[in-house]
Parts: sequence; structure tokens; C-alpha cells
Amino acid sequence: MNDFLKRWNIEIKDVKLYETALSHASFVNEHNKKQDYERLEFLGDAVLELVISDYLYKNVLKKEGEMTKLRASYVCENALFIYMKDLDLIKYIKVGHGEIGEIKKAIVADIFESIMAAIYLENGFNKVKEVILDIIVPYIENPNITFFNDYKSRLQEALQTNKKSFYYETVDESGPAHDRKFTVVVKIDNIIYGKGIASSKKEAAQNAAREALEKLAGLENE
Repeated sequence: MNDFLKRWNIEIKDVKLYETALSHASFVNEHNKKQDYERLEFLGDAVLELVISDYLYKNVLKKEGEMTKLRASYVCENALFIYMKDLDLIKYIKVGHGEIGEIKKAIVADIFESIMAAIYLENGFNKVKEVILDIIVPYIENPNITFFNDYKSRLQEALQTNKKSFYYETVDESGPAHDRKFTVVVKIDNIIYGKGIASSKKEAAQNAAREALEKLAGLENE
């Protein structure tokens, strides 16, 4: 982790802040620590979205809806996981015994955001902006990299032509606070066409939309 911070000349004022940023709730509970990464993740999510929104506004000549989709593709769970993997930061994440092994993608993605929050708190907005852009802009500029398919938007576009009504519904939430599982269904004309399960409602809804698109495609080919 020190190599990562030194790369951007990041001054460490409070080592415990970065320890918190890397600590999952399962680790905190097992070792009687005071706080996990979740509060930092909340802040880091907002900082990351602002930096990328600012970059796209100044550098991309697209309409609001297109920029929203583009931003989502570089701050989604898959993208944040890849950033952590490519930066070789996953090995620093602290989890409890139940999470040891291949750490869940959602946890890895969340901790990218918590690390950005720690940098912001200690070194200010300009420094965290520099770090975020240095990490993410090369991916934006590479046309061969795609992190995210917006299945919800694709489903909406597909259904608009037929003027069908549809909506998403969270039908189940399970698991402990640090490892929630959400089940979301998408209903088209009050019939369930897709179901998705993930560690966030957003990801579950995307999975539900993907299943619905596959089902609709299958019906069209019959």
C-alpha cells in the first residue's frame, strides 16, 4: 500500500484512516476494531462520481443521458474491481475468516472508493482528483475496454417501441449487514420476466434486466 501512496506523493498523516479504509466488517467484528470501511466508502463514492462527472463534462461532447451512461461504465462495480486488481491492491484488504479466499467483487469495489475517501480527507480534493484521473482516464481513452453493459437502459429502449409497462421490485433482502444479498425482479405488464441477485440493488436490477432481455430475445426467435 505504501508503494501505491508514494506513487502520487500522498502524505500519510493518519495510518489508522487507511487501515479503516481497507477493513471489511467481518475483520472488524473478529478483531474488535472500532470501524469498517463503509462510512469512507459512502464519501468516496460521491468524490469518485464528482471527479468523473467533471472530467466527462469538460472532455466529452455528448448529451446528458449519454454522459450518465458513460460515467456509470467507469464507476461501476466491475470497473472498480479491475482498478484494484491492476493496481495490485486487493492483497491489502482485511477480511474475516469467512471471507478469506477470493474476496467478493463488491467488497473490492467498495474499498477502492474508501481508499479514495481517505486520500481526499488527508490530502484534499485536488490530490484525490489527480489520483482518480491518473487511474481511470487511460481506461476511458482505450476503446477496447468495456466494463459495463447498461441492461436497464437497453430493456427500456426495447419496451418503448411496444409501449409496454414495466417496473422493478425488490422482493428479498437477506444476509448480515456486511454481506447483504438483494433479489430484484422486473415485471413487464405485471409478469415477471427477469430476476437478479447481487450484493447491491443496482447490480441485482441490472441482472434482472439482462435476464428479461434474454427472455424477450428468445420469444422473438420462436
